[in-house]
Amino acid sequence: MASQTSDVKVYIYDISMGMARAMSQGILGRQINGIWHTGIVVYGQEYFFGGSSGIEACSPGGTVLGNPLEIVNLGQTEIPFDVFMDYLHELSTTTYKPESYHLFHHNCNNFSSEVAQFLTGKDIPSHITSLPQEVLSTPFGAMIQPFVEAMHVQGGHSPFQ
Repeated sequence: MASQTSDVKVYIYDISMGMARAMSQGILGRQINGIWHTGIVVYGQEYFFGGSSGIEACSPGGTVLGNPLEIVNLGQTEIPFDVFMDYLHELSTTTYKPESYHLFHHNCNNFSSEVAQFLTGKDIPSHITSLPQEVLSTPFGAMIQPFVEAMHVQGGHSPFQ
């Protein structure tokens, strides 16, 4: 049986649409370049984690955020599609249920990091996964935490239907 391979990419979006880059220094006292949302693109679909539906899928770049700000190639996977879907289904019933979403501590970037490592052994860029703690370590970050936690990305569908 021939092995299946697929390119694996992380799509990186700025949900602040440039506002974090423009305003963070004055508000937080330090520069941040975006409030990141990520999705993993593999087997022709983009997979991400959100608070409304849990794990979602869409065509690459098909979220309400439009085109990604950056695309990072993580290499290829030889994990067969059906094994990958079984893995995602397991995550959707355990670790990444909709009600487990938390913008700062259990979000789309944690999901992308875990899936990237499963597929390729590589992680997404560390400046993305370290951003929540960087923001929360500022006085203003702690103050705005309740507002920011209400934000989430939609625009996909369950890959299990």
